[in-house]
Amino acid sequence: MEPKFHSNASKFLYNRYIAGDPKREAEYEEVVLNAEIARTIYTLRTKAGLTQQELASRVGTSKSAISRLEDADYEGHSLMMLKRIAMALDKRLEIRFLPAKRLRTA
Repeated sequence: MEPKFHSNASKFLYNRYIAGDPKREAEYEEVVLNAEIARTIYTLRTKAGLTQQELASRVGTSKSAISRLEDADYEGHSLMMLKRIAMALDKRLEIRFLPAKRLRTA
């Protein structure tokens, strides 16, 4: 199943360079997931009217750690840190296991 795209160019690039290559598809899914986590943290923080420093103080970490978590290229998200951020923003963290997009054969 093809992922959702925000533009025809993204769709074209995915279909041309990623689709059909299991390794590239897995890398793409990882990049998309990291970007979604970063965007969600940023959105929740700004909606709460908090600076990175204020959120860091609530979470018990540094401003630079929050900055890293809001970076789409960051790959070090931990479940414990996400739970701490959720608590600091008066949210609950929900994790779901979804069906794989495609069947993998051995």
